[in-house]
Amino acid sequence: MTDQPFTLPPGSEFDLQDFSPAFTGILRDGDEARDRMKDNLEHLTDLQEMLYAQGKHALLIVLQGMDTSGKDGTIKHVMGAFNPQGVQVSPFKVPTEEELAHDFLWRVHKVTPGRGMIGIFNRSHYEDVLVVRVLKLAPENVWRRRYEHINAFERLLADNGVTIVKFFLHISPGEQAQRFRKRQKKPSKQWKFSPGDLEMRKLWDEYMAAFEDALTKCNTDYAPRYVIPADRKWFRNFVVSDILVRTMESMSLRYPDPVPDIESYVIPD
Repeated sequence: MTDQPFTLPPGSEFDLQDFSPAFTGILRDGDEARDRMKDNLEHLTDLQEMLYAQGKHALLIVLQGMDTSGKDGTIKHVMGAFNPQGVQVSPFKVPTEEELAHDFLWRVHKVTPGRGMIGIFNRSHYEDVLVVRVLKLAPENVWRRRYEHINAFERLLADNGVTIVKFFLHISPGEQAQRFRKRQKKPSKQWKFSPGDLEMRKLWDEYMAAFEDALTKCNTDYAPRYVIPADRKWFRNFVVSDILVRTMESMSLRYPDPVPDIESYVIPD
């Protein structure tokens, strides 16, 4: 499907210039991806049912990206295949006073998924090495130590049966500008637009440097990072669904054994 990788081996250095946000591989448009996407979503539905029934594993999906990269859209169009009773979506906004009174992972750990469940992070613990770094909300000697803390935290989760998959939705500045303009004009989207978003655009290079460091320093065998081209929504959704299918297939999911001699039970009319 591709000559462009979506991830690199642990220890490799990510350079986002090597990843085109507009990349679509051999697929020319959404029509070519539609049938494959449909199959993936149906398979995700089945895999989640086995995850829930088995009750031995959990899945944590982490979504990061610049504004308009499609975190909400990915949750709607890909994770919508999951049964809501087995999913918890957790957005991470500006920390509350209570959260700031604890270590930076406190608010994150308490919403990680239990066995049989899927957790989806819309933004995540990586905010503390991204926005905190770019806006200088903490000294460098504080946020630099957090890469090690994050890796240890994710190792703890993995050791306790949580499969972690992390997506960076990679959008170009030009595509982001177009999506901001659509938000300005569409009444149902205007609530999502903030003048502060334009201030963040001025710091684009700083954010890309911060994302590259997070991708490089926190890409492990037990919590891999994927760079997803996000300029074309249909391709973004297809690739995320494809990676999730392969990830869940690797989890050795199966339905629990039925009760012994299940067919011997007589079920009255």
